[in-house]
Amino acid sequence: AGFRASGKKAVIQRLCEAAAHDLDCDAAEIFDAVMERERLGSTGVGGGVAIPHARIDGLDRPRGWFARLDSPVDYDAIDDAPVDLVFLLLAPEAANAEHLKTLARISRFFRREDRRQRIRETESPAAIHALFAAAEKRDAA
Repeated sequence: AGFRASGKKAVIQRLCEAAAHDLDCDAAEIFDAVMERERLGSTGVGGGVAIPHARIDGLDRPRGWFARLDSPVDYDAIDDAPVDLVFLLLAPEAANAEHLKTLARISRFFRREDRRQRIRETESPAAIHALFAAAEKRDAA
């Protein structure tokens, strides 16, 4: 809780800073890669969800960061709805197939209204993580 941002770029910037901190790398490099992808078309996938993503040199596997915004922001989403659930996905530069598979799994998760609603109602970051993990297990079975 407490994730506030004024708009799309600010949301992406904050998530890229978190990623850079966790990965011990340059936030500007991540931000530039994500914004480059965003220029190809908005990653606002509808239902209040955005999945900004990029491939980053030096990663060993796909990694993700999630934010639930206190207030939705305009994100140029495909359904024109504001976005309050944002999942940043970064993948290794060379892992195109793995990147696309991971992106598809995240997309499938957020496609379900019941899952989006549960995340919006869940207060604890650990409980949100558990929702992702439980869905991943079910979807893999």
